[in-house]
Amino acid sequence: MLNTFRYTAIIEGISYLALFAISMPLKYLAGLGQPNKYIGYAHGFLFILYLLLAVVLTMERKWGTKRLMVLFVASLLPFGTFYIDKKYLRD
Repeated sequence: MLNTFRYTAIIEGISYLALFAISMPLKYLAGLGQPNKYIGYAHGFLFILYLLLAVVLTMERKWGTKRLMVLFVASLLPFGTFYIDKKYLRD
């Protein structure tokens, strides 16, 4: 379960960066809205999956509310999920 969460966290972080570094400039600077739509859908799905897995893993490993909040806040910050992977999820 931990490895699944790690991979989801990394992919979610990549989708977050792709959304803001690639598709948003394409939408607002080049007038191409289609990439933003699909990257946004993918990021939304991965964000929800990340949060669900964070809750399940927190309950499974009995980590506590503080670590769950750290996982949640990290999902909102650019590069946050990469930090979480390095700091909390590696054995």
